[in-house]
Amino acid sequence: MVEFCPKCKSMMKPSAEGKVKCRNPSCGLEKGAGPAPAVAEPRMGVTSKRREREVTVVDGVPDTLPTTRAKCSECGHETAQWWLRQMRGADEPETRFLRCMKCGKTWREYA
Repeated sequence: MVEFCPKCKSMMKPSAEGKVKCRNPSCGLEKGAGPAPAVAEPRMGVTSKRREREVTVVDGVPDTLPTTRAKCSECGHETAQWWLRQMRGADEPETRFLRCMKCGKTWREYA
């Protein structure tokens, strides 16, 4: 189960000694593993100036991405998994990422 920092709402990651640590370097909250404490709901009318970031998680999710024919420059294999990610402004096209099904090399294509 994914655990989130009760202080800054960033994702927590496991660290040594069986603890979890906030991924946000400016927060750095560290606590023992276990369920996060309940956090009070925000009041109505209060807006946050923080922008949410979208995180693409590809590692550890084999065979769930679509595949296409693309030649790997590393091993020459011709099948790769692909996904899209908006890297620049909303008025720019997405960037297509490809990962070789044989050697795991990842590269990108710009539209």
